Amino acid sequence: MLTLLTLGFLIGIAHAFEADHLAAVSSLVSGRSNWRVILRHGVIWGLGHWLTLLLVAGPVLLLGLTLPDQLAVELELLVGVMLVGLGAHVLYRLNRDRVHFHRHSHQDGTTHLHLHSHAGEPAPHRPAAHRHGHPDHAALRVLVVGVMHGLAGSAALVLVAAASLHSAAAGFGYILLFGLGSVLGMALVSVLIALPLSYTAKYLTRANTALQITIGVLTFGIGAATIHHTAGVLLS
Repeated sequence: MLTLLTLGFLIGIAHAFEADHLAAVSSLVSGRSNWRVILRHGVIWGLGHWLTLLLVAGPVLLLGLTLPDQLAVELELLVGVMLVGLGAHVLYRLNRDRVHFHRHSHQDGTTHLHLHSHAGEPAPHRPAAHRHGHPDHAALRVLVVGVMHGLAGSAALVLVAAASLHSAAAGFGYILLFGLGSVLGMALVSVLIALPLSYTAKYLTRANTALQITIGVLTFGIGAATIHHTAGVLLS
């Protein structure tokens, strides 16, 4: 039993590195350069994913229910649509906003580079325009994306594995450790994503833009491939 639970934890870590998860989180944080914010968003994604598994696992494990195969495919199709939207939004935002990086100082004396847009401003901007806070409106969107991923795809296989254990308690233990592994795995993924974004934002502004374009295109492509595959399964 301990071996199975440990395996669930390790599978959870590996689960965070799946292509659609990488694409989703990368597109959500592509406009960020602060590694702490990127890490926080990755953890929020993992928590949303974990929360959904726990909520779905309740009736599945306690009542002996199963998820219809067609429902799992339909949810995967929705994930594909979501990825297409995320990728398109990255490209749209880069084209819409006059984006640049500026040096931003805080009252405690700390200074960092900050991604900033002056879209729609007819006059040249003044340094005073850079005096602003750091509201994190993207956190809820990241949580929703994590929840969507928790409903679809390989998450259904996790529930099957948990339900195959000899007791509901063991199944919940498997889900808990898998979820913990996915949160830690996505935290690691976020750090890996943050390194090139932070470095290029600080030293290579054009490279950062190119990196964001690459993220947008890849996310759109993975979403389109997911839609093509799942639509084919549903129509067959």
